Amino acid sequence: MIDELSIHSKAAPMFTIIGGDGKEYGPVSAEQMRSWVGDGRANLDSKAKKTGDEQWRRLGDFPEFNPSGTTQPPAEHPAPAATPINNSRQVIVDPKAYADDLIARAGQLDISGCLERSWELLKANFWPIVGATTGMLVIMILAGLVPVLGLFVGFLFTGIFLAGMYAFYLKKIRGQPAEFGDIFDGFKIAFVPLLLATLVTQLLTTAGLLLLILPGIYLAVAYNFAFMLIIDQRLEFWAAMEVSRRVITAQWWRMFGLLILGSIIALLGVVGLFIGILVTIPIYYGALVYAYEDLCNPPKL
Repeated sequence: MIDELSIHSKAAPMFTIIGGDGKEYGPVSAEQMRSWVGDGRANLDSKAKKTGDEQWRRLGDFPEFNPSGTTQPPAEHPAPAATPINNSRQVIVDPKAYADDLIARAGQLDISGCLERSWELLKANFWPIVGATTGMLVIMILAGLVPVLGLFVGFLFTGIFLAGMYAFYLKKIRGQPAEFGDIFDGFKIAFVPLLLATLVTQLLTTAGLLLLILPGIYLAVAYNFAFMLIIDQRLEFWAAMEVSRRVITAQWWRMFGLLILGSIIALLGVVGLFIGILVTIPIYYGALVYAYEDLCNPPKL
């Protein structure tokens, strides 16, 4: 997406908005902005300006979004609108209804497409992404080496660390401002839900592996979106786990294939005397986040 925007930025107008958190987001294309409106991240009353303009106006005042000049309410939808990552408000949903809606709208997961888009994202944001990913992994490794603390890092804090990194990737994918400090968002805005999700997913997955192995493998794949749903959509921990499980189950084998292929690519970094990991691991994580965007944030019908 980032690469596509850079290609067309000269020909098409770009727009910046002020989000509900008071921060500026953009510039992005009109198509991306319409997607944000559809997802509830912006509305026609949001303050916006076109690249090159100095004055802020209502988004609905631009003909690209509302030719009639009148405010149109967003279409009703059973699933709640996406919540800005900086918002700490939790959302209560019916996991089955929420997941069924996503499954109905999502297309078939494109494994190669997720990996290709992740590579393009990395090329467009190489040092920020490598810095954030490496920084988070180094912090996790160092914390894991501390006596006693290492146990908590490995067993309880993994999801919190990963959620912060996922939040950083999501902002980059969506063309939003992202800073290194965003990798700690899991601790700042969703600590308890992520802590509970980490504990419960690990307990259930481990139990599945000990009992019959296959149930554990199934759950290890099915819970991959739980942390992202908590940090991005603000779902409660159990709702996030259930939505993740149901959405991924609908395309379990494709998600399993993406995880296997992504893991192989990540491990290839070892061949380059570990330096290659700086590239291959971000590709792996980026592909997972793109899969989340495709399956848990699909276009409105």
